Amino acid sequence: MTGQPVDGVAANAFPAARSEARLLVPALMFIALVVAAVASLGTPLITSVATSFHVSLGSAQWTLTVALLSGAVATPVLGRLGAGPHRRAAILATLAVVVAGSALTVLPLPFAWLLAGRAAQGVGLGLTALMMGVARDHLPEERSAAVIALISVVSIIGAGVGYPLAALLAEFGGVRAAYGLGLVVTAAALLTAWRSMPEAPEGRSAHVDVAGAVVLAAALLLVLFLAGERDLWSRHLAVAAGLAVVAVVLLCVWAVIELRSTTPLVDVRAVRHPAVAGANLAMLVGGIGMYLLLTLITRYAQTPHDAGYGFGLTTFVAGLVLIPFSVLGFVAGKLTPRVRTRIADPLLLAGSAVVVGGGFALFAAARSNLAELFAGMGVLGFGVGGFSAAMPGVILAVTPKSETSSAMSFNYVVRSVGYSLGSAVGGLILAAGTGPGHLFPDDGAYTTAALVGMGAMATTTLTSLALARRRPSETNP
Repeated sequence: MTGQPVDGVAANAFPAARSEARLLVPALMFIALVVAAVASLGTPLITSVATSFHVSLGSAQWTLTVALLSGAVATPVLGRLGAGPHRRAAILATLAVVVAGSALTVLPLPFAWLLAGRAAQGVGLGLTALMMGVARDHLPEERSAAVIALISVVSIIGAGVGYPLAALLAEFGGVRAAYGLGLVVTAAALLTAWRSMPEAPEGRSAHVDVAGAVVLAAALLLVLFLAGERDLWSRHLAVAAGLAVVAVVLLCVWAVIELRSTTPLVDVRAVRHPAVAGANLAMLVGGIGMYLLLTLITRYAQTPHDAGYGFGLTTFVAGLVLIPFSVLGFVAGKLTPRVRTRIADPLLLAGSAVVVGGGFALFAAARSNLAELFAGMGVLGFGVGGFSAAMPGVILAVTPKSETSSAMSFNYVVRSVGYSLGSAVGGLILAAGTGPGHLFPDDGAYTTAALVGMGAMATTTLTSLALARRRPSETNP
């Protein structure tokens, strides 16, 4: 009698299960893509926000900074919640917060409410690590590795998807229309998660270390604030240096709290594993270089001809320059799981860092026409895609399955800090290359920044090669 239908129930159970399994992978991809794209909406809209709300460009810049900050703070907290029994509830609640924030950005409210909405949207960045945890728990091992790699990639290329769409909507419908895109896609993501996210496996527990979360939030606030406030470094160096010292002290205090806690926000002991520590170092330095080149190319493309270089592209057309970044990043993400059966993940990290370094070299030597900028952006996308796809494999090879979300969330915090520092480094170099009374830096400043980026990617390559020399003594299930 086994397998015989009883009132049609058994006959329908297996197709339903297969249907849910088929829905899971695209749902994970879609949610990771949406939260990344929505968080990046602040980038192309800064000028429009300043004009529409009658605020300075510096104030408008906070529509991007506050999303990155809230994402960096929320990521380790959500990573810990994702390791516990209430992961599905945490995912749905987080997406509900993102939808509410998206509504605030659309409603005709004052600027302060827009910042609050952007902060709520940034919380969604913490979901990427949870998507990886779901994939590792509910998919076969071979398939989960490929899916996790693609989740990592789409979390990067989301900016390339959201940037031109938001710029186009802002050009024709205003800033509220552009943010309306975020409301539509986040509502769709919430519905998708409600339909497809499974419950976490039984037998897990996870308590949030509140003290550790507060101290880490304060430290990250200072780090990202210092990375974004370039004028503070140039005009009040002593104050900036003092705040930097405070940030380092807070990070040290946080590490002590985590080591002493029985339920740490992040397992610092696991982070100290040579493979994990090396991967996070590579992520930090590599993130600086990757975001630096992204910033250089987009800013160069928008510089008006009057500066003696540049192409004077509108925000929308400049966003199209990101298309090669997204397309080749996705291609690299699809290829990496096949290549990693023959080449170790650390070597893939090193090779991808070399590719990004090649993008810097191309930009430094050839940027006289748009085709060269498109080529440079494509090379960057391919390198970033490969790097992002290989990174989870390095960390998860020595991480227990139950700690997937927590381990990857820490890596994404490191990535956020690296990206913020990359933006700051680019701004400082270009500011130093701007002559008195000039609005735009000299063309040579871009070459200098490219050389600095090549140095960052060389360091990333050496760090990755050092990882490749170490063979993990144990691979956790």
